[in-house]
Amino acid sequence: MGDVTNALLYEALKSMQGRLDKFEAVQSEIRQELVSIQGHMIAIQQDTRNIHGMLERHDDSIERRLELREMPEGPQKPYDPSPSDQTP
Repeated sequence: MGDVTNALLYEALKSMQGRLDKFEAVQSEIRQELVSIQGHMIAIQQDTRNIHGMLERHDDSIERRLELREMPEGPQKPYDPSPSDQTP
């Protein structure tokens, strides 16, 4: 086996340090991308909650309009489009 000198070790360590610096730069970029993806996921979750809230309000108004549930003040009689006091 050949002689291992301090110069050879220094060159090997310098090469490894360069590769580690590149690795750290790539790791930093990946971390930034993950933070960005996390922000997008949070925005999607908020949008989904907003959509569910709007759909719930629409469901409530549809149920009231179709008289599928009782009003808070008690039962209501159904809407009659014909006037009750028709005079000929």
